[in-house]
Amino acid sequence: MLEIDRPLGAATQPDSSFVPTVEPLLSVQGLRTHFPTRRGLVKVLDGLSFDVLPGQIMGLVGETGSGKSVTGASILRILKKPGRIAGGAIWLHGRNLAALSEKQMREIRGTEIAMIFQNPRAALNPLLTIGQLLTQTLRYRRGMTAQQARDEAIRLLGSVHIPDPEQRLSVYPHQLSGGMCQRVMIALALSCNPQLLIADEPTTGLDVTTQYQIVQLLKELRTQRGTAQIVITHDLAMAAELCDVIAVMYAGEIVELATVAEIFGQPRHPYTQGLLRSRPKLGQSGALPVIPGNVPNPLKPPTGCRFHPRCPLATEICREQMPPRQPIGAGHEVACHHWEQTL
Repeated sequence: MLEIDRPLGAATQPDSSFVPTVEPLLSVQGLRTHFPTRRGLVKVLDGLSFDVLPGQIMGLVGETGSGKSVTGASILRILKKPGRIAGGAIWLHGRNLAALSEKQMREIRGTEIAMIFQNPRAALNPLLTIGQLLTQTLRYRRGMTAQQARDEAIRLLGSVHIPDPEQRLSVYPHQLSGGMCQRVMIALALSCNPQLLIADEPTTGLDVTTQYQIVQLLKELRTQRGTAQIVITHDLAMAAELCDVIAVMYAGEIVELATVAEIFGQPRHPYTQGLLRSRPKLGQSGALPVIPGNVPNPLKPPTGCRFHPRCPLATEICREQMPPRQPIGAGHEVACHHWEQTL
């Protein structure tokens, strides 16, 4: 989608409305999320750290199995059993979400942090109309009267560019297209004015035109409301179009973190470079270049750098020692023993 053949890093610059601040809105520090299984302990996230600044849009990109969606679920504490947070901290306004009770987290979900899911039709209650979904949330969360909730529901649907919003209140999710269901999910997420929105593959399964419209809508949320966002995606073109910074995930870790211009213009991790080489280009013929091998089994991750079995630059130190994520420039961090050889 989204002009995948253009030079992304050169053409895309962070939105001018985004002004970095010193204090992060969200700070994830050393997060470890584990899933006990009969075969052993699956360490999906093993020491994940990153910050999201107020008004910033961060993209989490990587192959399937890298831990992107588990990251979003961990932040909101909505992990599927038997998943659990085994360590680390998730700081929001001086509170460690990882240490809060379930009752305290219920007060945060939707009001301070909201999430839109990969399959919006499945996430919406099929037994309730769109109007019931919205008005029940507004009355419970914001204490509105029935008429106030109805008026606000119409306004919210209009704000996400759903035509004839008053008429849409009476329809059920199955009567809407996938794109319209995603807009309803965004309206629900915005109903309590959260400061952070987590969008898990928000354009998957949508046609190209609808994908573009959803991306523009997410941009509007930041411009008009100042809503910070974590966008989980495997779509590099969409990340380039939407995000300010990109965190490249591999096997539960962030291997490179930088601005969009740096990631697409001067990637320094071999995995990031492999992802960029494998993206399709208009007019390209023949097979796409691929990264050899597969994402490692989280039950038995490789020693040292987890990417070393697939890396063309791997040496003995890569097999023995996990590289720390280190700054190599302004706002640019990479976890690679040989990043200087990647130019």
